[in-house]
Amino acid sequence: MGATHASGTATQTDEERIGVLRQRLLDRKQQHPGGAAATAMAVATARSLRASEAVPSWQLRRGLAVRDRLRATVLALDDLELLIGRVDAAADGGTEEELAEARRYLEQYPGPPGQNGHCELHLEPLMELGIDGLAARIRHRLTTAEGEPAEVYQSFLYALDGLSQLALHAAGVAAAAARDAAPARQAELALITASCRRVAHQAPAGFRDGVQLLWLAVMGVMHGEPVGLVNPGRLDRTLYPLFAADVQAGRISIEEALVLIESLYLLVNEYIPDGLAISVMVGGRDEQGQDITNPLSYLCLEALRRTALVYPTVGVCWHEGTPSDLLELAIDLVSSGNANPAFFGDATIQRGLQSLGVPVDESSRYINSTCVEITPSGSSNVWVASPYYNTSQLLLDEIAARAAEPPATMAEFIAGYRHRLAQAVAQGVAEQNQARRERRQRGGKPLQSVFTRDCLARGRDMDDGGARYNWAECSFVGLANLADSLYALEQEVYVQRRLTLRELHDLLEAGFSGHEETRLRLLHGYPKYGQAHPGVDQLVADTVGFVVELCQQFRLEPDNSPYVPGAFVWIMHEHLGRQTGATPDGRPAGFPFADGCGPAQGRERLGPTAAILSTTSWDHSPMIGGLAYNMKFSTSVCRGEDGRQRLRDLVLTYLRRGGFETQINVVDAETLSRAQQHPEAYRDLVVRIGGYTDYFTRLSPQMQAEVILRTEFGDA
Repeated sequence: MGATHASGTATQTDEERIGVLRQRLLDRKQQHPGGAAATAMAVATARSLRASEAVPSWQLRRGLAVRDRLRATVLALDDLELLIGRVDAAADGGTEEELAEARRYLEQYPGPPGQNGHCELHLEPLMELGIDGLAARIRHRLTTAEGEPAEVYQSFLYALDGLSQLALHAAGVAAAAARDAAPARQAELALITASCRRVAHQAPAGFRDGVQLLWLAVMGVMHGEPVGLVNPGRLDRTLYPLFAADVQAGRISIEEALVLIESLYLLVNEYIPDGLAISVMVGGRDEQGQDITNPLSYLCLEALRRTALVYPTVGVCWHEGTPSDLLELAIDLVSSGNANPAFFGDATIQRGLQSLGVPVDESSRYINSTCVEITPSGSSNVWVASPYYNTSQLLLDEIAARAAEPPATMAEFIAGYRHRLAQAVAQGVAEQNQARRERRQRGGKPLQSVFTRDCLARGRDMDDGGARYNWAECSFVGLANLADSLYALEQEVYVQRRLTLRELHDLLEAGFSGHEETRLRLLHGYPKYGQAHPGVDQLVADTVGFVVELCQQFRLEPDNSPYVPGAFVWIMHEHLGRQTGATPDGRPAGFPFADGCGPAQGRERLGPTAAILSTTSWDHSPMIGGLAYNMKFSTSVCRGEDGRQRLRDLVLTYLRRGGFETQINVVDAETLSRAQQHPEAYRDLVVRIGGYTDYFTRLSPQMQAEVILRTEFGDA
């Protein structure tokens, strides 16, 4: 893979091109760290809503606003880019006075509460029919629709018109750039121009068109609605028919396809602010249970090598039929320090989806909607991380409430804690339902609805219940700390009787001040989750079993959807830990909680195998809200074929034991410490956090310390 091309007067390899584009992107992110998603387009939005004030239907006004926002979107293109779709982050549509006036006007239209985005769009009809064909299908439905469905379909048409106009604008930008370009660049710009003009109306004619249209649709939904974090998703399914046809006909080489995927990844990084997550997934099985890995699966992984940025994560959907060389490619990337590949247990996840009522033939098509939360592809209005529950703070609250009159037994104490947890969950469900009621009144996502099953069939916007799946996923943070704390509490208070509950409460309230010896006893004197101790591991299993049954008791509006648990943390293990006092496991006040489903920091003292045995000692499948297990290895461990083989064996052990997801940092604590001291020299150092990747130097000092303190498995 070493193709060369001429750009301007210099001959440049694809690797050099991607390197230059990557550096330009990082430089722009220094100027606009929020990415192009921070471009609010207040002037265009206010102008549209003013113009539609006489329209009585809010749904129609939403469609018009999406159309007008996309019409006003300004795209930029430099002399090396091969795809267009980079929003000009400096163009927010007006003077400071116009922006201020627009913001004042928009105060009367506050956005509704609740989660959005975090999904993969249903783009197959767009790839098959094109924008005009899809619009014709909607117009056909409109001819027999009345009332609200008619308004919904018309809003969909307005939104699609905006997407078409966005593609035509992209063609115009490329055509204008060609006027003064060198001949070789003119040829590239002619391809971009023709592609954008074609997909503004027609179905893609090939792989280039498909990648271009996919990004315009994904970015158009995010920018036009606006919503956050719409994923490229299963590229090796959505784009494979176009890719295979082009390769077979000799219209595209593997290297050319790779550069287009790399270009897509660069656009994703341009648009999404740092510190979030965006996902691609490869491999897995089809409706008949057959492996669907194809050559595009490998390119989606390989594209991480030269881009080497935080986005996207590329998840390998592993099952027993996954080709070994796909796994080897991911392991090779990880062992060389690329933190983006992740490994998902396909069988485990499919079991969980089927338990939620997803048919067997649909359960094979899912996406980690950003980090590790799972949503059905193309049919999801699932709200993720809604909300987070601080399991350790609830434990401290229960200790405080019972300190004066302690329960007679540990079983009674746990019963009281679970009652408190159940109250918190009930409150969370009530808040989500209230948010959904407000969303139905003040929301509306006509463009995303076009690409979400079954909004067209139902004639309903996704914010009004049009999507096929509308559940919410909550997240229980700090499960490892909770289990370690419960075990230590039982031993200290009820078995050994070294402390009373009141004495333990007072120690925790004081943050162990003056009692460091007691804190160390709690921290080191008892077994911990991650050490393959049956008693502690069972506490995690019992807690998970309880929250699964608890969540099953609740239902969500508007269609009686389930409330789905997970232990996805993002950065909340650090955020909530910072807010929470000392806990009975010996964790000091303000220290981060364990991330995901793995052990707390530094407690895997018996090595990675014991940690995996603990982490997989309970059933992951009901936790569709997401589980992440972070592993960290020194670079010396992963050198050479033997090192990669050891890493591969550990990943397979985790997955074969029913593991939901695992991700790996291969970096030395020494390197991370140097990056703390000299951040300017490590600006693009990427690490895995709690289900997502981030630049190490942009993390808070507390989060940097948390990453460094995770157990690093070395040669010993």
